Amino acid sequence: MVRRVAVVGAGVSGLAATKCCLEEGLEPTCFEQSENVGGLWHYTDQAEEGRASIYRTVFTNSCKEMMCYSDFPFPDDHPNYMHNARLQHYICKYAEHFDLLQHIRFKTLVTKVKKRPDFSVTGQWEVVTRRDGKEETAIFDAVMVCSGHHVYPNLPLAEFPGIQKFKGCYFHSREYKEPEKFRGKKVLVIGLGNSGCDIAVELSTVASQVYLSSRSGSWVMSRVWDNGYPWDMLVITRFRTWLGNILPRVISDWLYVRGMNRFFKHENFGLMPLDRTSRKEPVFNDDLPSRIACGMVVMKPNVKEFRETSVLFQDGTVQDDVDVVVFATGYGYSYPFMEDDSIIKCRDNQVTLYKGILPPRLEKPTMAVIGLVQSLGPIIPTADLQCRWAVKVFQGRWLGKCWVKGYFLFMGSSLSQQQHAGRNQKSGRTTLQTDYITYMDELASAIGVKPNVLKLLLTDPQLALKVFFGPCSPYQFRLVGPGKWSGARKAILTQWDRTLQ
Repeated sequence: MVRRVAVVGAGVSGLAATKCCLEEGLEPTCFEQSENVGGLWHYTDQAEEGRASIYRTVFTNSCKEMMCYSDFPFPDDHPNYMHNARLQHYICKYAEHFDLLQHIRFKTLVTKVKKRPDFSVTGQWEVVTRRDGKEETAIFDAVMVCSGHHVYPNLPLAEFPGIQKFKGCYFHSREYKEPEKFRGKKVLVIGLGNSGCDIAVELSTVASQVYLSSRSGSWVMSRVWDNGYPWDMLVITRFRTWLGNILPRVISDWLYVRGMNRFFKHENFGLMPLDRTSRKEPVFNDDLPSRIACGMVVMKPNVKEFRETSVLFQDGTVQDDVDVVVFATGYGYSYPFMEDDSIIKCRDNQVTLYKGILPPRLEKPTMAVIGLVQSLGPIIPTADLQCRWAVKVFQGRWLGKCWVKGYFLFMGSSLSQQQHAGRNQKSGRTTLQTDYITYMDELASAIGVKPNVLKLLLTDPQLALKVFFGPCSPYQFRLVGPGKWSGARKAILTQWDRTLQ
């Protein structure tokens, strides 16, 4: 019987895990190595060892109505896309509102998590922590790993011949905080992800020239979509998901590419993905196309070789007098506290988790990895629903024949039919790629919180139409079932009002 639960990390996932445990009558203890909640969104002037790091000007890519906790909307007067400081304030308010702080041990580092000798019978874990130089060991019935995957930078220097003789400065984007020190410099940014694009655009305001190198291209989307509305409130809908599932693949791909090229033709800007129909997570940047058009950012292919003061690219062009190189090459996932690294890391150094949550090589399902799934949707409601699902599994409230059969079939295979471990070749980061609404509905169905659109059509047609044709906002998963929130219906019906405000 699961009672005591260890939660590793007090970021957005760790707070959701702590709250879900409390709601189900469990006793969570959340361990956070810093002195504050927020994880990735807790900005510091210097990158700290073992913690995620962001630059000063980071803004959210998901709007407030889509990325909030499902029973805790943002205040009405908040902007649709927020600076990291405002989001951090919201996260703190969430922790205070649900009285989570008393369950968090700050300045406490988890150094080891290992199975108890009788794990096959009890499913218990031994958790070793360190605070003020003192170690402490405790036994827990379950563990929720919420430490994220933006901590350990991937710096693949071996893939860049000549980097050792390069006389300029180079570093990983994790170390970047603000642009002023690069005034007047020629800067090369390697990596066409969100961080690489943000940094390139920001540096272009002070640097003499910025070059942005991409190996495979990427779709670039604006936060502001049709008629000025947030992109995700128009794109992430049940209707669009349903339409994408019933259309032939060739038509679906054509519509997808057409939609991505609706504001500018990626090929003309040197941004076109090598795989035109790739559904990998796009980059969100409102300014990059205009900076390219103005010549402030120059697109370049992959680097072939570094020289002392210049860079040779794959297309044969050479750029002289490069002063700084920023490697925006992503992150690798790592769980250094896991005594048995193979529990989470499976074959070929990839992640394979049942439903993107449960490690498959456990005799007892008493460990959950939260927040590793990557989709077009926001992480906060995803992590929130993952936690609600995981806690039900811990308690054995969802262990019917179908689940048991599915779990053990999954254990015998390195790939799920519905999800797979996708390696990002450029960053080396391994995440679980999935469709947002499909994935959320799978978890919601399993614990009885998925909205029944047909039933709503008969009982509450106004709400049914909003649920199906409108944005799939987090409140939808609080309409029915365990954890039902009385304010969910009103939140859905008024979400556009808050967006406009």
